[in-house]
Amino acid sequence: MSNDSGNVLLAVITGAILGVGAGILYAPAKGEKTRKKIKKNALKTKDDISHRISQATDELTKTAEEKKVDFELKLEDTISNMSYKADDIIMSLENKLAELKKKNAQLQK
Repeated sequence: MSNDSGNVLLAVITGAILGVGAGILYAPAKGEKTRKKIKKNALKTKDDISHRISQATDELTKTAEEKKVDFELKLEDTISNMSYKADDIIMSLENKLAELKKKNAQLQK
């Protein structure tokens, strides 16, 4: 998870815990009602956190896929460019070799 997503998740969890704690301290209801409210809020918070984690996971997966495709395209382009450059170098070396052979033949006459 990215640092921002981790901070948001930590803030959500902390807020939920503080909210439940404050609810317990200031609850005018009796013990059984308070426990039901706590359970209900805890389940709601759990579902919310699960949903946020699922969204973050989906987002990260999508981003990773996009980056993978982008990398593969750039790699393919780079390899293609390198192939053309290698062909140019080979042709240049072949021309140089032909020139040297000509000069060598002239020197041997």
